[in-house]
Amino acid sequence: MDKIVALCKRRGFIFQNSEIYGGQNGFWDYGPLGTELKRNVRDVWYRDMVSAHNELLQPAGAPSTFQMVGLESSIIMHPQVWKCSGHYDLFHDMMVDCHACKGRFRQDHIPSTPCPQKPSKSVGEHTGCRLTEPREFNLMMKTIIGALGTDDDAAFLRPETAQGIFVNFKNVVDSSRVKLPFGICQVGKSFRNEITPRNFTFRSREFEQMEIEFFCHPSQSREWYTYWRDRRYNWYLNLGITKDRLILRDHHQDELAHYSVGTADIEYAFPFLDAGEYGELEGIAHRGDFDLRSHMEGKLAKNAAGQLELERTADGQPKHRGSGKDLTYFDDQTRERFTPHVIEPSAGADRGTLAFICEAYHEDQQPDENGTMQERVVMRFHPRLAPVKVAVFPLIKKDGMPEKAMEIYGQLKAAGLSVQYDQQAAIGRRYRRQDEIGTPYCLTIDGDTAKDGCVTIRDRDTLQQERIPVTRIVDEILTRLKG
Repeated sequence: MDKIVALCKRRGFIFQNSEIYGGQNGFWDYGPLGTELKRNVRDVWYRDMVSAHNELLQPAGAPSTFQMVGLESSIIMHPQVWKCSGHYDLFHDMMVDCHACKGRFRQDHIPSTPCPQKPSKSVGEHTGCRLTEPREFNLMMKTIIGALGTDDDAAFLRPETAQGIFVNFKNVVDSSRVKLPFGICQVGKSFRNEITPRNFTFRSREFEQMEIEFFCHPSQSREWYTYWRDRRYNWYLNLGITKDRLILRDHHQDELAHYSVGTADIEYAFPFLDAGEYGELEGIAHRGDFDLRSHMEGKLAKNAAGQLELERTADGQPKHRGSGKDLTYFDDQTRERFTPHVIEPSAGADRGTLAFICEAYHEDQQPDENGTMQERVVMRFHPRLAPVKVAVFPLIKKDGMPEKAMEIYGQLKAAGLSVQYDQQAAIGRRYRRQDEIGTPYCLTIDGDTAKDGCVTIRDRDTLQQERIPVTRIVDEILTRLKG
């Protein structure tokens, strides 16, 4: 993992936030290559889930055809949203303080959190360590709206993007003429005041989510839950995550959130974890009708029988009142009115990007220009995710090669591709530079290009080289990227 973190900084994938001032724990900045990589993760997700979805065809495994639309909601929402959703009362971790090192830690992280005084040991093992009793710590980040700064002006940065979808459910139905079943998708920043952010970008205080809230008839919700958990698992496999590092784990009953009927996590074997351990990439939750009902009626809770009912104060009043708006759905074909059930595939854009970085990192031995075997670092990103799709090299800086290379570079850029131009150093060294950032294809313009009208294309993974006509370069690259 240390090699991966070092490469991320050296080649401009990820930097520590505010590094020149000593850094800020739990916040990260994406460099030029990291920006392209993360944007590709978001774009591929949105294309696969929304823009390329054909609502006229029934996908394999789906109970029926369905529609998918997008949404972009505000980061700051009405404070009552978080009271009705349960975040205000329930969104917390258990926190402890250490009297010896004065550190503050999540209780469930103590066995694996290094002690600041003795890094070779974990918190709780150093001599003289005395931990406080665990207490609740709300994870929402508080802010102020308005100039007075009173308690009435308090608001929160959203801890998830989902609630922005739920409160806009009726707006989407009325404005878009969508019919159940359908999904609303959103990509956006969320904020959680983590007690102990750690493991590079895996657990951060500012992060980006890619979420779907899929609304369906209650009688079909179990089938849709199975469909989405399988589809989202296969999405990672199709983008290059190996099956032996990815699991689909169903939650036990005691793990389920207060709203959940059933949840499965897609988890990846990150290299910073111990052997046999996995970290969550995405959760697929069967939320039932909890969210829409909560925003209609008020905060709900499960009773002794496991059924949802309005949570009340000691004097019998609703603890947190809902909007009072009608968020039911009317099916004009069956003439039935009901509260839809919701299936939520919620993916982390930052965690996904980190998983793709970890999966892509490889070391091997390849001969240099003199035939000497040298260690090569190569990032084997799926071509759809690679931050740079193709590099263009003139073999030497004369005989018209740079001019032809710049012409080809311009054609590739005009086609919307991320391209790098490099004419410095020996060709082998230039290949190594592109391998290290994961560029799948390199084009070399040589002395024969002017004669035969062809260039050499080199594949990052197979190292095979072949000649292709200049007139076919753009189509060839686009075809390979689709594969």
